[in-house]
Amino acid sequence: MITIYGIPNCDSVKRTRAWFDGQGLAYQFHDFKKSGLPESDLQRWLAELGWEKLLNRAGTTWRRLDDAAKAAVFDAGSAAIVMRAQSSVIKRPVVAWADGSLSIGFSPELFALRARL
Repeated sequence: MITIYGIPNCDSVKRTRAWFDGQGLAYQFHDFKKSGLPESDLQRWLAELGWEKLLNRAGTTWRRLDDAAKAAVFDAGSAAIVMRAQSSVIKRPVVAWADGSLSIGFSPELFALRARL
């Protein structure tokens, strides 16, 4: 089963879900706001994708953090603290594919390749 992680009002998540729906692909949606951020998933994402890729420094949540909070993020452990406290700072969507691999962000080209596996 494919799982899409994110928040429902995120434009990238909306585009991702619409793409999957348009392709007739089954998936489950995990809403960070309603269901929380599973610690085991966060640790896996950090290990496999890297904290730099997972942390959305271009987003509103990051920009709203004070300078001290931003400066305190310098490795996976410090990034995880911010991600646990503010799950919206995670780049979205995170897609867990049926084969166990992960991807971040909306990419119809990547999704088309992954969906064929």
